[in-house]
Amino acid sequence: MKSPPYKTQAPNPPNASTELPRLPVWQPLRGPFERWPQLTDLLIATLAFLLTLLMWSRQNANDVLALQSLWDVVAFQCAFVGCSALLWRRTHPWQVHTVILGASLMLELGLPANGIVALAFSLYSLGRYEPNTRISLIAVLSTLAYVALDLRVLIEPTASGTVAVVLAWALWHIGRRLRFRGEYLRLLEERAEYLERERNAESERAVVAERTRIAREMHDVVAHQVSLMTVQAGAARTVCRNNPEAASEAMAAVEAAGRHALSEMRHLLGVLRPVSDEAKLTPQPDLNDVPALIEKVRQVVARVDYEIHGEFGSVPARVALAAYRIIQESLTNVIKHVGAEASVHVIVDVAPDQIAIRIRDDGRGAGEPPISQQQSGGHGIAGMRERAELLGGHLRAGVIDGGGFEITAQLPTTEGGT
Repeated sequence: MKSPPYKTQAPNPPNASTELPRLPVWQPLRGPFERWPQLTDLLIATLAFLLTLLMWSRQNANDVLALQSLWDVVAFQCAFVGCSALLWRRTHPWQVHTVILGASLMLELGLPANGIVALAFSLYSLGRYEPNTRISLIAVLSTLAYVALDLRVLIEPTASGTVAVVLAWALWHIGRRLRFRGEYLRLLEERAEYLERERNAESERAVVAERTRIAREMHDVVAHQVSLMTVQAGAARTVCRNNPEAASEAMAAVEAAGRHALSEMRHLLGVLRPVSDEAKLTPQPDLNDVPALIEKVRQVVARVDYEIHGEFGSVPARVALAAYRIIQESLTNVIKHVGAEASVHVIVDVAPDQIAIRIRDDGRGAGEPPISQQQSGGHGIAGMRERAELLGGHLRAGVIDGGGFEITAQLPTTEGGT
């Protein structure tokens, strides 16, 4: 017996709590006839030949078995060829049926014998294994006409003749129905396999999307916090001899930035843990956390102005997170490429259908290459632009007249916004 299908567990996306069950498919029993088809066909051919000889021995043509004349030998050869043709009944059903029907016609027309049992097996095989419905129907109608003429059903209807015609049709019909049943089960199995492949592919796509999101969040967190830590550590090294108290405050800021970075990284990596781990995850940052972000940057950058227009209450969470990350990445770029002497102006304007963000600095630090060249080789602006475009918005970044760099972004807050 064929082993039943087992449930296979596809790689689940993060935060997945249940596994989709595999579609059950009924599997038919596989007996010895299905396991050894060639041996089965040989047994059927032998049985048909023996039954034919037994039938002849009980008819008036029992002298045929004695092989006393040439016609007896021809009749014997017709029976042997017709029964032997059953060995190819699975691969060439209509050809085998034609050979057996031709042998039966030869026995009917002039030889001293009547019919062969192989015709019954051939009718079933014609319905079961012939893929062309038209050829199969023509062959069975020809056989029904032969049986009706042989038993004179149209001239002298009898119960035995009618039963023979109905039996011939029933054998073909049973084989045909079994073929349709097998095709239906095969289609069900193929559909189940297709749905399973689609489910696995969807799970893999979800995993890739989640990894991309985590990588993007990790870049924003690490780049911002490490930039703060680098600048604070450099300031502490500069003033450690002349002003130990200021150096101590700078190192405390480095420690705080490191702890904050570890906290956010722990939050991001927590989604990769199994669902059974009941770790409490802190919420994602939003626009309400921007003032705290500005205060941290003010510890490093000389001047940071922040303006808010509108209310944050109606902003969707995904838009608020994207806006926060854009502001965070922009300020990180200022710290890395402009320096502590920069002057930054941040404006957040919340309209009924969109959020407008503008971050502008006044130039670059001493000895630094132009900010546009520095950004061309990194992934910061590309990541910010990707965030905006995923929400249906857009982001522009470039050098402004008079020196400095400006980033503007517009994020829709409605489903139909662009």
